Amino acid sequence: MKLRKNVAVSEAGLLFNPVTGESFSVNPIGVEILNMVREDKSPDQISKAILSKYSTDRDTFEKDYHDFIGILEHHNLIESHEETKA
Repeated sequence: MKLRKNVAVSEAGLLFNPVTGESFSVNPIGVEILNMVREDKSPDQISKAILSKYSTDRDTFEKDYHDFIGILEHHNLIESHEETKA
């Protein structure tokens, strides 16, 4: 999974997709996750990093993470698994 190259992300958590003109905001943890996605971290690496930093359980994080990634995919902000293989 990769964040699309044309999607801009600010440190404050603003995402902008110049293709669609849409903008979104994410919370600080969302920014951390996006930065790790940009660094090509695996979902397991992201999970370990977040779980070591914040007090939440694995099940809660996994659900929230998959919801977050699903929203990014829905808004075409990340490349699908098939696109990254091509």
